[in-house]
Amino acid sequence: MPKMEKTALQNDSNEAESGAHKPETPEQTQENQSSCLDDHSAASRPEVRSVTDLIETVNEISKLSIAHEIVVNQDFYMEDSVLPPNSLEGRIMETMYKAFWDHLKVQLSNTPADFTGALELLKEVKEILLSLLLPRQNSLRNEIEEALDIDLLKQEAEHGALDVPHLSKYILNLMTLLCAPVRDEAVRKLESITDPVQLLRGIFHVLGLMKMDMVNYTIQSLRPYLKEHSIQYERAKFQELLNKQPNLLDCTTKWLTKTALDLTTPPSSSPDSPSSSSMAHSSPNWAVDNPQLPSSTMVLYQGYLNLLLWDLGSKEFPETLLMDKIRLQDMESQLKQLAILASVLLVARSFSGSALFSSTEFVNKLKRITKALVEEFNSRPEEAMVNVSEQVSQKIHERLQDMGLTALSSEKKASLRGQLRNIAKKENRVRSIIDQRIHLFLKGCLVRGMQESLLDFPVGLIFIKGELTKLGWKFFNLMRHNQQVFSPYYDEILKDIIPPAPAQETEMESI
Repeated sequence: MPKMEKTALQNDSNEAESGAHKPETPEQTQENQSSCLDDHSAASRPEVRSVTDLIETVNEISKLSIAHEIVVNQDFYMEDSVLPPNSLEGRIMETMYKAFWDHLKVQLSNTPADFTGALELLKEVKEILLSLLLPRQNSLRNEIEEALDIDLLKQEAEHGALDVPHLSKYILNLMTLLCAPVRDEAVRKLESITDPVQLLRGIFHVLGLMKMDMVNYTIQSLRPYLKEHSIQYERAKFQELLNKQPNLLDCTTKWLTKTALDLTTPPSSSPDSPSSSSMAHSSPNWAVDNPQLPSSTMVLYQGYLNLLLWDLGSKEFPETLLMDKIRLQDMESQLKQLAILASVLLVARSFSGSALFSSTEFVNKLKRITKALVEEFNSRPEEAMVNVSEQVSQKIHERLQDMGLTALSSEKKASLRGQLRNIAKKENRVRSIIDQRIHLFLKGCLVRGMQESLLDFPVGLIFIKGELTKLGWKFFNLMRHNQQVFSPYYDEILKDIIPPAPAQETEMESI
């Protein structure tokens, strides 16, 4: 089979909206999901199953994960995988494809020409063109069947009457008719190619792009239908996996049990307290002041929030959220950067007054500088904050001078830089308060809903309102979908964790 040139669709100008992070491909998604088969201890695993059973399980996980991605990720699309050019596999594939096209060139250069390979390619071209048609395009389907009748073309080739230029022109006209506007230029370039081998290779390259365009168009078309039925579908598929692997809820049970325990246990004052209970420090410990046990709804919401503070090295991630593990880790990283950004702006405002920070232009300028400099905060926090302190203090000093206001004294400038550098420390007071307010806001989004939470937006986070609102909606929608899919399993687990009689569960509006 000829090579369809590997091209990432995200490079196209009409693709996903600018600024969106690169969506996961199905290969990445399936890789993430396969870990659910290995996340349990050997003692709790069921008996060894056959290879066939394992393959079926992986296939079911793949179907489930792709359907889930289409529903929760608006930027999801399919793309051909691209092998690294210097990799062994990449070199082998390139060598094989080069040999294929070289052999085709030799065939067509013979006297008389050997059209055996070309006819096989025309057969594949025909199949691809037919796959690009919509169900209602019956007349065009019949036309292609007649114009690219392989048996007839074989007869013409045997009698030396195969009109290659005419077939090429017909195929290019069809491609112009069927391709998306973004492919028009690529098809036009093919019209200027005279070498038949290069032309066929170019045709397959563009047809590969067109196939991917059609797949992604189909995904967009099916998304409303999938959304309507995704809850039942995902729940049914998960139940099938649970039937095959009865211990598939072990980590989910541990997660909810630990969350309930944290809510009913006073937080430790030790700075070395376990990370799994750190969420208790960033939200009101209402359970301590309440003689009642927490409601199952509040345990679930707190559990969702705990995922944003999850230890990345832990293998015991809740099975019901494995499909969103990478997404939640990305949210955690974004929240950390937003906390740093808000902390920097609050400290900077305390030194420069409201005159500078009443200017949206100036605030946005500081935000752009800070965002760029804290990208490597995770690996080099101290160095990142040194750079931030130098840049921010300098911009404030220059702005005050431009406005004819009193510039920062040497002492104030040194103090400002020192406080900005201290933000690199996890125990920094300003950063801790910002972290707490961010998580309280996200908890309010789950408990009260997004609209009501936005009406009561925390004053201290006003400089990151746009970014936090966008992230809040993503978190809210993702957790709402998860709750709708897996609520029967959560209810069953929490029923054993929280006894119904003493709990006297408070009525909560479902998100």
